[in-house]
Amino acid sequence: MDEFQIPLRSIKGRGVANRNAHRFEKVSRTAFDDGWSSAPDESPQSPNRRAASPELLTAEASPGAPEPVAPPTEIRWEDARSALARNDSPDLPFAQSINPYRGCEHGCSYCYARPTHSYLNLSPGLDFERIIIAKRGLAERLREEISSPSYKPSLIVIGSATDCYQPVERELRLTRALIEVLGEARHPFALITKSSNVERDLDLLAPLAQAGLAAVHITITTLDAALTRKLEPRAASPQRRLRTIRTLAAAGVPVGVSVAPQIPFINEDMEHVLEAAAQAGARSAFYSVLRLPWELNDIFQQWLQTHYPERAERVMGRLSEMRGGRHYDAHFGTRMTGSGTWAELIAQRFQKACARHGLIAGSRSVRAARSSNPSSKPSPSEVQIPQEAPLFLAPTVCEAIPTADSHRPPSPRYAPDFSQFRPGLAAGQASLF
Repeated sequence: MDEFQIPLRSIKGRGVANRNAHRFEKVSRTAFDDGWSSAPDESPQSPNRRAASPELLTAEASPGAPEPVAPPTEIRWEDARSALARNDSPDLPFAQSINPYRGCEHGCSYCYARPTHSYLNLSPGLDFERIIIAKRGLAERLREEISSPSYKPSLIVIGSATDCYQPVERELRLTRALIEVLGEARHPFALITKSSNVERDLDLLAPLAQAGLAAVHITITTLDAALTRKLEPRAASPQRRLRTIRTLAAAGVPVGVSVAPQIPFINEDMEHVLEAAAQAGARSAFYSVLRLPWELNDIFQQWLQTHYPERAERVMGRLSEMRGGRHYDAHFGTRMTGSGTWAELIAQRFQKACARHGLIAGSRSVRAARSSNPSSKPSPSEVQIPQEAPLFLAPTVCEAIPTADSHRPPSPRYAPDFSQFRPGLAAGQASLF
């Protein structure tokens, strides 16, 4: 007899419906109906009734039954051994970042940081959004690192992996402590968040923004509130995020909007998001195409089957077209935006919408020299660093890279521009620059 798999049911307030095994686990469990869990002659009080597993509690309810109860959020502390994470990726325009939390309660089904929970022996599924790791002493480690004589200052991005203003920040205030340290040092930084909680720290952000030291990027994937509740169940509503942009802009804080990730046949309103963000006061924008590294591939496909089963095959098919026939391609130069006709179409839509609404278009695309071997991985010297943080970047020397598209003008390389931060030093307010 064929095994009958119980379809997953969404959990209110959670982005995924079960605890997916991580890639280091040796055993994987799947809920299935063996005929005993719903025997007609057994009442819930019957001593013979078999205890259901957590997976079954999530999946076995009948269509008319109440929604499964969301598992509670758990906060765990770890002592921070360092603060700054450094990268040399040619796809990213910043070399330093800080993430106060591991895991994110927003529960975004597409989050590329989910697989990092595997290193903690936790599930990239439900564990990622319900077991949050907070870093104790992070602000002190940051102060020590940027005070070191060997430290070379460059733009620091807060919240590059997990949201630095997720719900637990209201009580723990780790992000605020980081801003206080950076403010004392007169060090430039940028924030990326979906949360309206960033407004709480306007008393710190506004003065630093006036000095050219701070900027905020708000992620708005769609204006469809119903889709947002499925895609980002514990994040602020799209209209609330637009109000946050207005509040920050009114306070003089430079604001950008992220319309990442772009998911084919799911969030198709990029132009409307950019228009609304520009009207709210955003100055710049950037995007990326959905990335599905490691366990996220299975997690996102489960989300599709749960919420949009009729679109699942089309979505994955289009992603494969943009990833060279695979669901994900990690090669530099294409991992952020994909390649091919459909990826180019998204890029053109983005560029034209930004030009129409006066936004600085910070595309994450990287144009690499074309090789006779399309599967070869370009080296960092063969790619151009994109403009993703235009509020802190200034164009330098244009360097032409030979490509088949010789009619296109060479794109400028970008590097952090710290000239705007010199007045703080002259006033005796800085010691880093």
